[in-house]
Amino acid sequence: MLPRPTTHSKALGPGVAGPELAVAISAVLDRPPKPVSHLPLSGAQPCAVDPAALCDPRQHTKYPYVTGTSVMAIKYKDGVLVGCDTLGAYGTTKRYKSTQRIYHVNSKCVVAAGGEISDFQYISNLLDELTTDDYRFDDGIELSPQEVHSYLCRVMYNRRNKFDPLWNSLVVGGVQGGQPFLGMVGMIGTHYTDSHVTTGFANQLARPLFRERQRDDMSEEDALQLMYDALKVCYYRDKVSINKFQIAKVTKDDGVSISEPFALDMRWDYKMFAQPTKWAVGAW
Repeated sequence: MLPRPTTHSKALGPGVAGPELAVAISAVLDRPPKPVSHLPLSGAQPCAVDPAALCDPRQHTKYPYVTGTSVMAIKYKDGVLVGCDTLGAYGTTKRYKSTQRIYHVNSKCVVAAGGEISDFQYISNLLDELTTDDYRFDDGIELSPQEVHSYLCRVMYNRRNKFDPLWNSLVVGGVQGGQPFLGMVGMIGTHYTDSHVTTGFANQLARPLFRERQRDDMSEEDALQLMYDALKVCYYRDKVSINKFQIAKVTKDDGVSISEPFALDMRWDYKMFAQPTKWAVGAW
């Protein structure tokens, strides 16, 4: 016969017999208990507290709800720049205007995301676990940007194979071995590395600017001006965007720095803006 469990709680005093829940149930049984439904005392319908006891089929996310738009990133002589706005849009409603979509992984890597905000928060929690492991090992070694990129490729492809994808396009930027690194990961695991990467609408709007003006040996001033121009172009033409941006910079010497939100100088007095459909076929 097993002895009655005791507790050493300050509230009850040392050695006082406490409730049965003072110890794990599996410690006093031959096998762990099976999931059961709890019956409430109020007379309502029973509610199951374990997913295994539910009778309804498991449901997956079919489309995103709160989303972020484009992310763009470029290499330059000293490191990388990653830029995006701070909007979390509920459909086409500009609902959350101070959402940071750039995540600081460690001293040499950042991850930015377009797509579903809650899925990106889940990915951030996964990266938090990796960073915590790095700290716990206390060996002075951190995950490199390429390792983070490979890890996210496996995560996204694994969820795709479960037909429950994470609805994000991810940009990984950092410095590895003194050299800038930029990579992109899609929601089904597609991935590539390049000197400039974009997601969402920026694939059509910002990428042509990057192809024309980006160089791996360009100065930081030129890189910032190119990023500002790309952000302006996307804001002018993407309705799910706002004039509130953040830029992350990763360099070998200074590590990671993420700017405070800022606005760019926009002009709306162009002639074509006054009557945008004047010469369009079928316009009123």
